[in-house]
Amino acid sequence: MSDTSTPAAAVNVRRYRLVRNVVAVWLTVMIVAAFLRDIPRLNILEHTARNLYFHVPMWFTMMTAVFVSAYHSFQFLRTGNPLRDIRALQAARVGFAFGLMGLITGIVWARFTWYAGAGIWWNFDPRQTMAAVQLLIYGAYFVLRTAVDEPRRRGRIAAVYNLFAAATVPFLLYIVPRQMHSLHPGAEGNPAFSETDLAPAMRPIFYAAVIGFIGLFWVLYTQRVRLAVLKKRLQGDPEF
Repeated sequence: MSDTSTPAAAVNVRRYRLVRNVVAVWLTVMIVAAFLRDIPRLNILEHTARNLYFHVPMWFTMMTAVFVSAYHSFQFLRTGNPLRDIRALQAARVGFAFGLMGLITGIVWARFTWYAGAGIWWNFDPRQTMAAVQLLIYGAYFVLRTAVDEPRRRGRIAAVYNLFAAATVPFLLYIVPRQMHSLHPGAEGNPAFSETDLAPAMRPIFYAAVIGFIGLFWVLYTQRVRLAVLKKRLQGDPEF
């Protein structure tokens, strides 16, 4: 069983620093290009189409984090290594933050495009609603962890729930919304990543944003794992 008494057991500090610096430069260049590079004037969206560089990559990042978390939950059930439980929790926490930002940017974007002049912030659009349900499922994961004090038992119960939560992601964020009529791209009769919502001129920055935000997830996740291992060494339980 791996030693989790020191941060070095959980994090390769040299690799972390290298990736952190690369991600910082990458995202800086991407954000500058996102705001300064000219874009086609897409119908309805106009300059708000620049939000595509932030809103969609945040959801891709959230989904990446979810499956990283589920992988470590599976490994915890298999090995009982407490470091796996720490990694599962921290990946879920960072992923939840990205999902929340994705939902908020989507609400604001819809308010000033689809619902401009109507004063509507929330209209129960299928994809918006399914995204909110997905975040509630992960909110329940965090609440569940606070209900059990014994670390090993808490880890096993949380790991089982986390695998269930990850299994709902493709259905709630992809399959179900595609079967329903929606203004959101990717729904029935409204394909995603077409030239009406992602013009070819925008794609290099968009794909760079996806890579950059996933890299940012890795940096934040690694920071939190290192902090949790330090707390485990000092307090005996990284959650308290």
